[in-house]
Amino acid sequence: MDYGTYYSIINYLVMPAWLLLVILPKHDITAKIVHSGIYPVVFGFFYLVLWVRALAFGESAEGGGFATLETVMTAFTHPNVALMGWAHYLVFDLFVGAWIGRDSAKRSVNHFMVVPCLIFAFLAGPIGLLLYLALRQVTSKGSAMALDEAT
Repeated sequence: MDYGTYYSIINYLVMPAWLLLVILPKHDITAKIVHSGIYPVVFGFFYLVLWVRALAFGESAEGGGFATLETVMTAFTHPNVALMGWAHYLVFDLFVGAWIGRDSAKRSVNHFMVVPCLIFAFLAGPIGLLLYLALRQVTSKGSAMALDEAT
């Protein structure tokens, strides 16, 4: 398979999880799929394979690295490393979205108010998290600065 096919596959794989978070946040299937370790394990294994390919088999750009912005930009010119980065974004944004779902349920935050936060977490992870933390603050459902579990 080529990198473009892998890119399409991981994008399609993550979509059901986001739909479950938005449409069926409290359903058992959401708990079993999204709030379990399935996605982090599958995407983590995929990431590991790409990482090994980059380090052990030269599937990375010459001169790429993480020491400077220029070497990071160079690293991401290789499709293997770009796909690694994309998989990284997908799994961590979903991790944040799942946390928002669990936290908002524990704090009894109105789900319709949470949906925009989830959409932004999907599209731009840190913005979705920021919006959710602000929502908690303005609805008095918890401090924006406290990320611990609700009591």
